Amino acid sequence: MASTSAEMEQLTSGASNRIIPILKTLRKCLIFILSIIVSLLLLLRPRRRVSPLPSPEEAIPVPSRRWRRKMAWKLEEEDTARRRSLAEGVEIGFTGIRWSSSLFYGRRGNALFSRSWLPLSGELRGILIIIHGLNEHSGRYSQFAKQLNSSRFGVYAMDWIGHGGSDGLHGYVPSLDYVVSDTVAFLEKIRSENPGVPCFLFGHSTGGAVVLKAASSPSIEDMLAGIVLTSPALRVKPAHPIVGAIAPIFSLVAPRFQFKGANKRGIPVTRDPEALLAKYSDPLVYTGPIRVRTGHEILRISAYLTRNFKSVTVPFFVLHGTDDKVTDPLASQDLYNQAPSVFKDIKLYQGFLHDLLFEPEREEVGRDIIDWMMKRLDDVNGSAAAGLW
Repeated sequence: MASTSAEMEQLTSGASNRIIPILKTLRKCLIFILSIIVSLLLLLRPRRRVSPLPSPEEAIPVPSRRWRRKMAWKLEEEDTARRRSLAEGVEIGFTGIRWSSSLFYGRRGNALFSRSWLPLSGELRGILIIIHGLNEHSGRYSQFAKQLNSSRFGVYAMDWIGHGGSDGLHGYVPSLDYVVSDTVAFLEKIRSENPGVPCFLFGHSTGGAVVLKAASSPSIEDMLAGIVLTSPALRVKPAHPIVGAIAPIFSLVAPRFQFKGANKRGIPVTRDPEALLAKYSDPLVYTGPIRVRTGHEILRISAYLTRNFKSVTVPFFVLHGTDDKVTDPLASQDLYNQAPSVFKDIKLYQGFLHDLLFEPEREEVGRDIIDWMMKRLDDVNGSAAAGLW
């Protein structure tokens, strides 16, 4: 049987060697014939009368590039105002807590919508700063904030550029490095307003990639007690290899173009049908096809982080569902295995999907996060006490 297979491979290869030159010759002949036909058609077609140029009064005005940019900017501003109004109207408050929303200005002077949830009384154990995932917004995390408040953790959250109530074209991220720098600026602001309170960064999906890159800087790591990553976007691959090949080019030529082939809206992100309906009927959740530059930025930051797992030293807790179809749980396992962080943990939830905090077992997931932060604070306090002696 093996010899027969070998003979078939040789026959196929030999046949290809004979056929390919013939096909190349036929292709050249076909191109020559088509060029002659096209030339004859051009010579034989009737000549059209050339109409005189219209007078300046009759000429149809062509919009200038400057005018088109101005109109695009106006539409973007109107859309931002609409989304900001919707964001301010999201009901995120509960009895027994203090909640508020405000504008925070990022590194480039862009207005970013932010929220906070704080217990009415008592000293804070710590603060968790939430960086949401791609296409969503901070208002979706109010239930998680309530759970954190009940354990005396304060919660702050920020909408990315182009998301929720923040400036920018909806669903468009010109650079995830902008989001990283805005995250760092937001962290610095919260720390200055709450001196001495330990801070944690939380990131979901692409927000997890943003948090991990921000915390990779030693100066930022020193500001943190640790980071929490749910379903982080690590080792992301394009839907097709050709997409990855052309993404850098299209990202420069047509950055805002919506690439329908990369739209993953149909992929379920939670096993809770009500939570799924609530997400995709939320007007602040972007449900259109992903924009070219945004997709390229995700591929870029994902590749960078995957190459640098072995340089991650920040304390972290990574959580992932084993049935996640949006991001790769095996990449989270590789992060845990390769990162030299002294204080690190991982939990893989069997059968869970992408949006862990919107799964039916969301309370369990939230409790796991709180327990890890408490354990981390005990470790920090123990190390500090040991240092006194």
